[in-house]
Amino acid sequence: MKSLPDARSRTSSCDDERAVSEVLGVIMMMAMVVTIMGGVWVFLNPYLVDFQDNTNWKSAVNIADRIDDRLDVAGSSPENTGIRNTYSLKSTILMPIENVEKWSISADLVSYDRIEIINLNHTTVSILSANETARSIKIENADSSFTQSFQASHEAVVIQHNVSKEHWIMITIYDEDSTPIHRQFEISLSGLTITTSFGEGEHQIALMNNARTAKFPNEPWQLTRLPTMEIDSLANGEFRFSILLTDVTMNGSLGSSNTIAVNFESLGAMTLFTGDAYNVRFVVNNFLHDVITPQYHDSWLTDYKINRASGTLDTYTGYSPYLRASGADGFTIETNGGSLNLEVDLQRIEVSR
Repeated sequence: MKSLPDARSRTSSCDDERAVSEVLGVIMMMAMVVTIMGGVWVFLNPYLVDFQDNTNWKSAVNIADRIDDRLDVAGSSPENTGIRNTYSLKSTILMPIENVEKWSISADLVSYDRIEIINLNHTTVSILSANETARSIKIENADSSFTQSFQASHEAVVIQHNVSKEHWIMITIYDEDSTPIHRQFEISLSGLTITTSFGEGEHQIALMNNARTAKFPNEPWQLTRLPTMEIDSLANGEFRFSILLTDVTMNGSLGSSNTIAVNFESLGAMTLFTGDAYNVRFVVNNFLHDVITPQYHDSWLTDYKINRASGTLDTYTGYSPYLRASGADGFTIETNGGSLNLEVDLQRIEVSR
């Protein structure tokens, strides 16, 4: 005779079914939670990346501001003195950019002659003195100096020398009384870059000769601050044109670390021009990117273009092109007949660990 399952067996079977059902329910709930969380993550991820990028950007700008301030303090300090500062570089790299900007500044130092110096090659220059007052030349750089006298001539005088202009070179022309009547100064300036990791690439800030440019991923360089130059109108009707050049050289490697201590040491300031000047000309070329130099030119020539368009150049004072209106031949200062005082200083700073 076949026996029927007892009550205990039926209860156990029901319990097993309920347990399996509960497990499936938990699994389905977990799958639903994972799906929802995944959707939320996909939805929020761009905002989280933007938040992280914004945090890194603020940190990089803060570092750039602090470095700017330290460079200014060190540049104004006596030779072989400076400051030491510590930076947190969790997502940022501090690197040098060498010979990023080239400046050439020239001016006659007297009103009775006009001198033109042409660099024929690295070791040869020609000198043309309009009123034939030039009698000698001095060419110097950080390591050497060259001096030579010559006869007055209505033609260009060709001088050969052995002074390198790898970093900077100064040429001074003297008259028969050894009075400086013309000076030309050329220098290649270096600076620093601050590179920060972003979700879509790298953000860069370049600090060079007191100017600042910035570049976001997939965007061109944008100029945010011009080099330090000022034109002041004095009470006596004269004008003063001031230029502050800053050259930052790297001693050794900064390396990479979450926290880094950096030394800013002054190598001594140089006064390049001071006093009355005539026929001032300065030429600037930036090699960080092709878009930087045109941005310089456009900024300096804005007022000139406005006055040219309105037909008021006869009363205009300020920056103007030396020859071609684009500024390709350099710039001069239009004073509308007023005397010009030229002040050019060079800050030299060494950065090291």
